[in-house]
Order: sequence, then structure tokens, then C-alpha cells
Amino acid sequence: MTSRISSRLAALAAATALFSLATPAVAQQGPTVGPDGKPTAFDGDWLSVGAGVLYGPSYDGSDDYVISPAPIVQGNIKGIGISPRPAGFALDFIPNPDEGVGLALGTSVRLRSNRSAKVADKVVELVKLDTALEVGPTAGVTIPKVLHDYDSLSIGVDVRWDVLGSHDGMVVAPSVSYFTPLSQGTAVALTFDAEYGNDKFMDYYYSVDAGAAQASGLPQYQAGSGFTRAGVTLVGGIDLNGDLTDGGFALVLLGGYSRMLGDAKESPFTSIRGSADQWMGAVGLGYTF
Repeated sequence: MTSRISSRLAALAAATALFSLATPAVAQQGPTVGPDGKPTAFDGDWLSVGAGVLYGPSYDGSDDYVISPAPIVQGNIKGIGISPRPAGFALDFIPNPDEGVGLALGTSVRLRSNRSAKVADKVVELVKLDTALEVGPTAGVTIPKVLHDYDSLSIGVDVRWDVLGSHDGMVVAPSVSYFTPLSQGTAVALTFDAEYGNDKFMDYYYSVDAGAAQASGLPQYQAGSGFTRAGVTLVGGIDLNGDLTDGGFALVLLGGYSRMLGDAKESPFTSIRGSADQWMGAVGLGYTF
């Protein structure tokens, strides 16, 4: 069992996640042999593909829940790590060592459809927004063998800017994740994550200007920069042939809770039409080549 397996499970989990779980910038590093001394499916080039189904809020701060599909593509090709993000991906351009601390540095991309699709609340739907495409750097560190030989602690952050001219703002998404196997065929990961938005980001998603107030009947509100949310997610991975090291099919179960914070919590979209408490559950199936 290696820390490469932890990145695989984190990736499968992220594929089922719509909110900014922000899979930590897990460095795809560690030994490429399993407990029996044989090479694993993560030795050299490898690729995971699959899909997940998420049950979660229809927008950030909503109290209406919807079912959404989520695809997955993740792997390591020619030394470039590919990790999923909610509605996006990240590339890691730093080759990682077989042993010791691993570093990640690259680019992350996210398509943000918050309040631009599947808005279940009829009032909030009256002030739907445009989809944003966010691009920026990602960096992280993975520390293996924290409590025993097969666990790892990952710390990462994504910083992204909108390039489509929708919110025109900046988002910072830090995360901390602890991974540990429970057996040869099962493992769990516990992730703490948060999201920070600058003034433009917060104004776009959480302010209610005169036009929006007239259209929706909500009171006017001006949001400023700050953290939008913080949350925790527990992921369980089950290899369908009982061996996480040999690739093939794996099932991932995910449950999470996040709390809206600051002006995002006080916004009428959350405080009047939604809820500060955000719950989610997901199941995903992936295959590693």
C-alpha cells in the first residue's frame, strides 16, 4: 500500500464531489511496490477513469438538494500528474520521488456553475448567473508515514481567477487531508477544506443589487471579501477485487458537511432562501489502467 494509492482514492472521491472539496494537491509520490514487494498499477504511467453521482445543494447556500453526475479523469502520464477538481482538473509538473516528502506545483482549472444551472429555488432562479471558468496555480505537499508506513498527510492550495469575465474575481481554496488504508482492499481519507473569495467574487455570488432585489423581492445586500465556507469530508474506498495496488475497479463512498461563513452566510440567498448548513453524499465507480 503506497501513497500513490491515496492519490487515486482522493481522485475518485473528488470525481463525486461537486462542491469545493478541492482534492488536496496530493503529490503522486511514494514507493511503486506494494506490501508483497511487487510493482503496483501506479508504477510508471497510469490512468483512472470513471463517474460518480452526487446528492448535494443546488447552489452554494441552498437548502434544496439535487442529484448531479460527475466524470473522472486522473493519472500520471510522462511525469505529469493529473488530478480532478470539482468540475475541473489540476496538472502537477513536478516529478515526485519514490520515497519521502512529495511536492506538487502546477495549474488548476475549474468550471464554476454556481447559480447558473440546476437552481431549484424559484426565487433565486430569477437572478441566475453566468458560468465562470477559473484558472490558476496549485501547490501542495504530501508527507508519507505519519502514523504508520502506509498513511499520508497532504496539504494543498488552489488559487484561481475567472477568465470568462463572469465574476472577474479570485478564489483561494486550501485543504488538508489524512489518508490511511484499513486493509489491503479498503481505505479512508478525511479532508478539511475551505474557500476564500475576494471582493469581486463575493459581490457577484452573494450581493443583492437593486436589479436583483426588484426581480426577486429579496432585500438589497452588499457582500465583501472573506471565507465563503469551511467543511469536512470523509471518503471510503473499496477495491472490488480486494487489492488496492493492482488497479481495476474501485467503489468510492463519500459523505460531507460544510458551513457557510461570513457574508456568504448572511447573504439573503443563504439566510432567507437557503441554509448555512450544507450536506452532501456521493458514490463513484472508477477503473485504473
